[in-house]
Order: sequence, then structure tokens, then C-alpha cells
Amino acid sequence: MNDVILLHGLAGSKFTMWRIGRTLRKAGFEPYNLSYPSTRFELEELAGRVRMKLENAFGPSPAGLNFVTYSMGGILVRQLAHEHPCLVHRAVMLAPPNRGSPWGGLCRTSLLLRPWVGPAARQLGVGLDSKPNRLGPVDFPLGVIAGTRPDNPLAARLFDAPNDGRVSVEQACIEGMTSLRTFPYGHFELPFRRPVIQSVIEFLQHEAFSD
Repeated sequence: MNDVILLHGLAGSKFTMWRIGRTLRKAGFEPYNLSYPSTRFELEELAGRVRMKLENAFGPSPAGLNFVTYSMGGILVRQLAHEHPCLVHRAVMLAPPNRGSPWGGLCRTSLLLRPWVGPAARQLGVGLDSKPNRLGPVDFPLGVIAGTRPDNPLAARLFDAPNDGRVSVEQACIEGMTSLRTFPYGHFELPFRRPVIQSVIEFLQHEAFSD
């Protein structure tokens, strides 16, 4: 199946995934760039809304779909796979907070951030009780792409390991993943960089990144 579902991240839109979708179409895939109200609901509700859109597009009980996600979109795919094990065929996640992010903790405690980011962001902390850490391993082919160039001045205080300014490389990884590739880009650069998009296509075609 050449259909590929694209899921943006927190406070994002279809534009975030536009360049990826255009390049995927040129490579012979059929991208479905899906939008969802990322700042309005918790992750479980967001996953349900994404599921409804997939059913509208692909019929009842869709299965064997490919996904390319950015940031929080990766956690939605894990939630969907947890609820519907046959839904995901393979996936590529860009900068996913698979083990949470310290930004999730800030979103939960900061009076400045809380009204802007919404309830889903507050579920993305690094604690064992956070949503990403309660979902468990993945059981589908998964390629993870992470950035190593922090893109904000707070990163030095929040991270003590390679990171993109929002998620560390270690936090992007998850048990059961197939392979990892890193790039010297910041969090917001990753969906727009040509080498990253080429790696997305490689994994969708071969379930592996090239050397």
C-alpha cells in the first residue's frame, strides 16, 4: 500500500508536513496530510478523532497504513496502535517524544504555557506516569529521526545529552524501534530538510535507513 498518513505535531498544521507530502507524491506514494486540533484535547481524544478521519478516508476498520509523523504526532500513532493493533503497517517518526520531554513538565506547571499548549502537551512529561512512557514498546517497523542541534536557549538547562531543543535523541527512541538516524538540525527544521525527507522515503521503501 502506497498510502501514507502525515501527522503534524503540537500547535502545528498541514503546512508542517507539506514539503514531505509533495516529495512523497513525486516518489510514487499517496500522502494524506491530516490535520487535528492538537491544542484542544488530551491525546486519547485526539487519537479518536484521527481514527474517525481515517475511517472516513479508508473505510471501517482500516489496517496496514503507513505513517510519517512529526513530534507529538508520533505519540498519536502509538496510541492508535495501542488501541487498534492492526492499524499501523510501518512508520517514520521525526523528533518524537517517545520517552517524554522536559517541555511536557513545563507545559504542566507553567502558568504562561498552559493556556497556549493545551492538555495533550501536559501529558508528555518524562515521568514514568506520562502518556508516552505508559504506552510501552512498538511492534511495527519504526524508523526514528532525531535532531542534534538545539534551537532554543533553554535547551542547555533542560538537557544534558544531544537534543534538538525540544526532544533529546535518547527520548526520541523507543523499545521495539527498527532503526535511528540523527541529523544536525533543530526541532523545527526537521520536516523541511531534504536529507531528512530522503531518509523518510528510504525507510518507507525498505524499512531501513541507508548507510
